[in-house]
Amino acid sequence: MLETLRRLARHEVRLYAGVALWLARRTQGTAGGRVFGYARGQGATHLGLAFVCVVETVGVSVMLRDMPTAHDVLLVLDVYTVLFVVGLHAACVVRPHVLTPDAVRVRYGAHVDLRIPLSAIGAVRRETRMTHTPAEDALDLAVGSQTSVTLELTEPVTHVTLLGRRRDVSVVRLHADDPGGLVRALTRP
Repeated sequence: MLETLRRLARHEVRLYAGVALWLARRTQGTAGGRVFGYARGQGATHLGLAFVCVVETVGVSVMLRDMPTAHDVLLVLDVYTVLFVVGLHAACVVRPHVLTPDAVRVRYGAHVDLRIPLSAIGAVRRETRMTHTPAEDALDLAVGSQTSVTLELTEPVTHVTLLGRRRDVSVVRLHADDPGGLVRALTRP
């Protein structure tokens, strides 16, 4: 239980660090590698969700103006929710996929950071998928419910989930804003 709380707290810190990096127009963990973003496809969704949260915050504040305690509690929760949604998007922007000479670092926001050695990649292809049937040996990192690149591995790599569950995966499906460029970069000799 304590480990779960520690992991969730670390995730929160990463989200808010992502906001700071996003405002500073910086990325995290990209030095020495080629960057491939994936957040463009969900930016409008996150912006829309943040807008709805702000409207809800204003509406609840007006409705509870005569109940100061309830107003203050819900205002704190609503502001937290808006910051959380902004943090989710910022984490995806500042933590892109990174290709280095020996590995590809596949990421999704603050919750997935998987290093795959290039020697473990057996096949890579551009493949747009809108549906993903859950499989124990597959990791699907969909953005806007779609993936655009599939990596088939010759040997499994261990993926650690947000709450610490470990599982070996041999197929990784991910989204990239430039899937053709990522596939070309991964298939160059």
